[in-house]
Amino acid sequence: MKEIKIVLKERDMPRKWYNLAADLPGIIEPALAPDGRPITPDMLAKVFPMNLIEQEASLKRWIDIPEEVLKILLRWRPAPLRRAVYLEEYLKTPARIYYKDESLSPAGSHKPNTAVAQAWYNKEFGIKKLTTETGAGQWGSALAFACNIIGLECKVYMVRISFDQKPLRKIMMHVWGARCVASPSNETSSGRAILRKMPNTPGSLGMAISEAVEEAVRDKTGKTRYSLGSVLNHVLLHQTIMGLESKKQLSLAGEKKPDIIIGCVGGGSNFAGLAFPFLYDKIHGDKIEIIPVEPTACPTMTRGPFAYDYGDTAGMTPLLPMFTLGHNFVPEPIHAGGLRYHGMAPLVSHAIRDGLLSPRAYDQVKCYNSAFIWAKTEGTIPAPETSHAIACAIEEAIKAKKEGKKKVILFSYSGHGLMDLTGYEKFLSGKLSKYHLSEKDLRASLESIKKFPKIRIRKKA
Repeated sequence: MKEIKIVLKERDMPRKWYNLAADLPGIIEPALAPDGRPITPDMLAKVFPMNLIEQEASLKRWIDIPEEVLKILLRWRPAPLRRAVYLEEYLKTPARIYYKDESLSPAGSHKPNTAVAQAWYNKEFGIKKLTTETGAGQWGSALAFACNIIGLECKVYMVRISFDQKPLRKIMMHVWGARCVASPSNETSSGRAILRKMPNTPGSLGMAISEAVEEAVRDKTGKTRYSLGSVLNHVLLHQTIMGLESKKQLSLAGEKKPDIIIGCVGGGSNFAGLAFPFLYDKIHGDKIEIIPVEPTACPTMTRGPFAYDYGDTAGMTPLLPMFTLGHNFVPEPIHAGGLRYHGMAPLVSHAIRDGLLSPRAYDQVKCYNSAFIWAKTEGTIPAPETSHAIACAIEEAIKAKKEGKKKVILFSYSGHGLMDLTGYEKFLSGKLSKYHLSEKDLRASLESIKKFPKIRIRKKA
């Protein structure tokens, strides 16, 4: 009988996070202030606590996970690695398909891996309240959970289209004591300005970030900070526990290494969490194809330029070096709300620039078709975001069948879709659209970054 679940003992859970910044072969361009100068730690001090700013800037390869954080993570970690044997049989593929199951956390996704860490570091620094944004609600519910456990107040700005589409996520946040409002809102200057200009906007993660950052920095007590669920280095760092566990589990399953690694990508944290520990091996000679997958409605990696841009709509963040569609970009209201971000994590962007990753984009109808195949074979209902990784895994498994190759495919099952069933209902009734960003809309959106500093492509000595 094939082994379906590969489970680590609690004592085997990783005790350190892996930092890809120590090993990327190319120069990592710095974040910039609006005047074009590299930002300094003190410029971020009103937004993040200094202990997380230190992680953001660190070039250390390994960073210790605090014992108190480990104790909380033990509530659901180590997460199982599973083999998708029923999908393999359905596809009649010689490929062996494994997935890291992150759906078993209290919030139902990978997001608590960093939410717990960020809440703990903020509490240690003396912070009393965290503000944040959320797209599909995965991150908002994860931070609400973490703040409830650790003892912080939590305020969540939820992208309006997701606020309307996914009411159960709001209830989760309320159960854990957080306050959730639709963004753009009338509670911030940036929100009011957006509503005056676009009163019927579905919202975007960039808009919600602006509101959350604004509320944090305007707190005169100095006891509020902003918390981000993706994009930044320290967030991706905390997620690498996924890939580090997966390495041990693949070894237990008798696999030397994966041939292909896949993850869906919005801001980059879920993908990076699984892929970065294996990217270290690729940098040092292993032949691994690593594929980040995004929606065609928001094709940041596959069609956006590598450029400096703001991480939010109002320009309250530093200028980040990343693949971007422009900070004013408002994507179509696809149901994979967590993949509707205009930019890409700088570390993921640099890895793409260095030729280490092979991005792809799929439309949501293809992804929902793949999710239905998954539900009919493996039995679980994936999040709309996760369906992008499943679509790619199925594509690669079929390719392996045509080539007659016994490839090892590993992907991130980043979350379940039990709070996102309205998308499945629309798919069943034929109401989902194959959104593709037009070239005209892309060019118009990129006008917003034309005057920003340019990135000079350089290599390390």
